[in-house]
Amino acid sequence: MATHGKGILIYFEAIMMETKIYQQKDIPEAAQALRAGKLVAFPTETVYGLGAVINNEASVHQVYAAKGRPSDNPLIVHVASPEMVWQYAKPNDLAVELMTKFWPGPLTIILPLQPGKLLSAVTGGLETAAFRMPNNAATLALIEETGIPIVGPSANTSGKPSPTLAEHVYHDLNGKITGILDDGPTKVGLESTVVDLSIKPAAILRPGYLTAADLTPILGEVETEMHHVAANEVPKAPGMKYKHYAPNAQVLIVQPDQDFSAVVAETLQHYPKKFGVLAFDQQLAKLPQAERLDTYSLGTDVSTGGHQLFAGLRDYDLQPEIKLILAAGVPETGLGIAYMNRLKKAAGGKFFTTGMDLQADL
Repeated sequence: MATHGKGILIYFEAIMMETKIYQQKDIPEAAQALRAGKLVAFPTETVYGLGAVINNEASVHQVYAAKGRPSDNPLIVHVASPEMVWQYAKPNDLAVELMTKFWPGPLTIILPLQPGKLLSAVTGGLETAAFRMPNNAATLALIEETGIPIVGPSANTSGKPSPTLAEHVYHDLNGKITGILDDGPTKVGLESTVVDLSIKPAAILRPGYLTAADLTPILGEVETEMHHVAANEVPKAPGMKYKHYAPNAQVLIVQPDQDFSAVVAETLQHYPKKFGVLAFDQQLAKLPQAERLDTYSLGTDVSTGGHQLFAGLRDYDLQPEIKLILAAGVPETGLGIAYMNRLKKAAGGKFFTTGMDLQADL
């Protein structure tokens, strides 16, 4: 478990208490807890985040400890207005245009910092930081009430599927954090798009709900080739270096050009245990009824699939007898790029191939 300095003492005190569920009427109480150096999870339109005020080093270190997150994985700074950003970042005209068009919303912007304005615990020691203004009224009110931006990685155990419900956060972090601001299910379900404006041309470091096509009218040329982060390199954005989104079971991706029904039939024939199927409605409708087959709907298209993906992976984590999940892949265009980015990480890059030895490979 990664932790640092005096933050560990506060952290281990925190794990002795029951995590409180805050409602919107409790926002002043939640803000007071944040100002006091406590951890409070909060909703966004994408996933739930784990909040700590950015000016309290012990609190920021508690975030890493509660998640079991590597300390060189930088944190996204969540703000309630664009004006908050310029207290820390250097002026940037392109960023202003992006904020005007897409904020509040699922877009994170990496910017060069004014010297000495943010703790290295927030930035991972970099001279840049990632900023986002989430499209969630409860969280914007929480940040405003707190009076200072808050860090906000996904509120889950590091490496596990991101939380799209307060219940998911409670499952992972109960007893490790002070509270969770509950605002129901998130609306997008995939984390924000991360665009790096500290380099030219700008680069998308993490695909998300907003695509390159959405950003190019403002940015012009934008680099979309994902950078491979070396072992000794500090990533500029979450999700670039370490294992993410993985359930306890092994996920195998079924390519969109494969016959999904045939894949399930082959699995039923050669895999003797109960297994999960994460697929779209039109695929599920063609599957046989079988006692060893557990299905979870991704809805009708890639948009609903992106919304349901993490919830489906987490659902199978609640069924420890399931060690294998077949998951539907989609073409890697538009929103499908972000969907497949998360699914490949959840699967460890593994795909279903006809004739594979399922038991040996798992």
